[in-house]
Amino acid sequence: MAKITDVAARAGVSLSTVSRVMNGNPTVDPVLAERVRAAALELGYTANPLARSLVLGRTQTVAVVIPDLGNPTFQAILRGLSRAAADDGYHVLIADSAEQVDEERVLAVATRRRTDGVILCAPRLDQASLDVLLPELAPVVVVNRAAQDSAPVVAADYRTALGELVEHLYGLGHRRVAYLAGVPRSASNAARLAALADARAAHPDLEIAELPSGVDFDSGAAAADAVCASGATAVLAFNDLVAMGLLSALTDRGIRVPADISVAGFDDIPFARYTSPPLTTAAVPAAELGAQAWAAMHALLTGAESVPFVALRPQTILRGSTAAAP
Repeated sequence: MAKITDVAARAGVSLSTVSRVMNGNPTVDPVLAERVRAAALELGYTANPLARSLVLGRTQTVAVVIPDLGNPTFQAILRGLSRAAADDGYHVLIADSAEQVDEERVLAVATRRRTDGVILCAPRLDQASLDVLLPELAPVVVVNRAAQDSAPVVAADYRTALGELVEHLYGLGHRRVAYLAGVPRSASNAARLAALADARAAHPDLEIAELPSGVDFDSGAAAADAVCASGATAVLAFNDLVAMGLLSALTDRGIRVPADISVAGFDDIPFARYTSPPLTTAAVPAAELGAQAWAAMHALLTGAESVPFVALRPQTILRGSTAAAP
């Protein structure tokens, strides 16, 4: 294999000149640069990526820390982010904190040491801890949190979207609704709770029972008895996975959806339209969230101006799992 010394000898230049040319340094005289590139082509020389990273002080890699790799919404965010990053010549390192706050902090710090920047996707850290951590991670971008002083944020407007689902159920005549809550540390869960407070204020005759649940299929299935005991005629699930688990458990109990009770999810994951009945939900633009998160990170890495806060609005999708109150 040809070495950098071979290229320098063939082109009649110094090693540092070859290095600058191969790293795209524009200060090299164009005639010399062309001579170096011609010598490299003749010898079949390509720069060692690891050596190039050491010279430039960059890895061309960013880390993404997420709370649950099994969640299809996070997968879609990663897909949009990684494809946008690839277009700019960057790789993405993924770290899954498994909903563990302490692990989230450790992963963020550890991956930042090995990459050019970190993107925190729906971090579960409390705000005080996040305020301390973000400056340590810079450059850093946050997905699905409120605006931050020390990092750009890209987020979905969960509050408005859930409010639209509540209004949909209210318009169908439902006056007692159950909400299957997500993990308490989730900022998007807090936004959903704020939407419920808005709905209660707007409709004094509307009762909303908040039932503890979770973020996965099993959580929804486990909540079926509590839902039945609540007397609710409609259920808002934290996400589609929870709604699907509930649908399955209600079917096992002989409870008809939506004839006996309506069920709505959130996210519009790929399976939501194929449930029985198809699931009413709010479509989160997850891939676009990922692409916008990369745009914010790329701006930080290149010294361009970044937008402090970008909000994307989910779209309400009405399907067969919701109907008039029985």
